[in-house]
Amino acid sequence: MGTIIPCGNLNNYPWQMSYAMKNRHLLLGHSPDPDDAFMFYALAADKVETHGWTFEHVLQDIQTLNERALGGELHITAISIHAYPYVAKHYALTPCGSSMGDGYGPMVVARAASSIEDLRGRRIAIPGEMTTAFLGLQLLLGRGSFEHEVVMFDEILEHVAAGKADAGLIIHEGQLTYQNHNLHKIVDLGEWWGGQTGLPLPLGGNCIRRDLGAEAMREVTAVLSSSIEYGLAHREDAVEYALGFARDMGRELADRFVGMYVNDWTLDYGDVGRRAIDELLKRGHAAGLVPAVTESMFVG
Repeated sequence: MGTIIPCGNLNNYPWQMSYAMKNRHLLLGHSPDPDDAFMFYALAADKVETHGWTFEHVLQDIQTLNERALGGELHITAISIHAYPYVAKHYALTPCGSSMGDGYGPMVVARAASSIEDLRGRRIAIPGEMTTAFLGLQLLLGRGSFEHEVVMFDEILEHVAAGKADAGLIIHEGQLTYQNHNLHKIVDLGEWWGGQTGLPLPLGGNCIRRDLGAEAMREVTAVLSSSIEYGLAHREDAVEYALGFARDMGRELADRFVGMYVNDWTLDYGDVGRRAIDELLKRGHAAGLVPAVTESMFVG
């Protein structure tokens, strides 16, 4: 991985912009997970035309990427929708690259079956305070109604199974493998959200720095979209590549997981997806959990 120069003061954008535009070399942050790997397979394998742009893939967990977005360190990055209001002044969401839970999503699991009410006052392991999963859990249970501790997302299942927390908030492939740890699902936040709103739960997306300028933002977004389209059109090859990033999953399960989060929603949020983001962030703001977003959220 090349040298990464933190932005520091986000108002100091001209130098950063000229650097990226002159070199047409962009830092692209995404998580080391099957769905993100599937999305960017075509870019990583040089399968699509990039129109002179080059991409350096920076693979880190979503909580770390959220934190790096606060410093404006990456030109393009995967981001939790929960985190987006904190960086909206400097990043725009790309219409492609979303992870939407349409009737499913992050789950709370525990060692014994119990009710949602039983979670209040309990200690829950979470994958990060800026994840959308944590925002959803707070909307469900109420702010401050439970204790939480941050645990790396791929360690939560073992953490809960070992009795180190009363319950765990799981994301990524843990949603399909939690039963291997003899754990029980208490609530699926995507299912709960759909019942509350009739909308999919917008978990994550890709965002791009506004300082690149409108033309470059559109160009780069089109490249990202072509990578996703290529993966969907060459699913077998893309899943094979994504398997290298799968944990505790064979090909069939990895293919199922990819299908959950890389689909038509990923090609474009559409009106429903945009409305889902707006509703989530409005509810989060009303509950005092996120700041209001006043900027136009999407590229072009």
